Amino acid sequence: MGVFTFVCKESGNEWSAKQIKDGELEATASDTFELQRKLVNAALATDSSGGVQSSFSYVTKNSAVFQVIIGGGGGAAFVGGGAAAAAAPGGGAAAAEAPAAEEKKEEKEESDDDMGFSLFD
Repeated sequence: MGVFTFVCKESGNEWSAKQIKDGELEATASDTFELQRKLVNAALATDSSGGVQSSFSYVTKNSAVFQVIIGGGGGAAFVGGGAAAAAAPGGGAAAAEAPAAEEKKEEKEESDDDMGFSLFD
């Protein structure tokens, strides 16, 4: 599993990014979307061992942190700063939560019947 973290900065009309740990990977682009695409491709050129997850989080309006995670496969992983948890390719985390939500819904329906009236009677 490879984890690549980049510091991204805007200067004028251009965004630039440099890898934090090794500083080997760098990219520049006119917008953040293009910058992210270039950084993911650069990370994949270094490590292509599995699926790709990425997270882009602004720190200020002119700076951000971008993280690319390659591989890892099983379970769920939290990807920083307000980003959602990323589930495994099979969606195991989402499937585990679904039955609990259904049970709560069924319990609520049963409790409505216990009150002695129904909305549709």
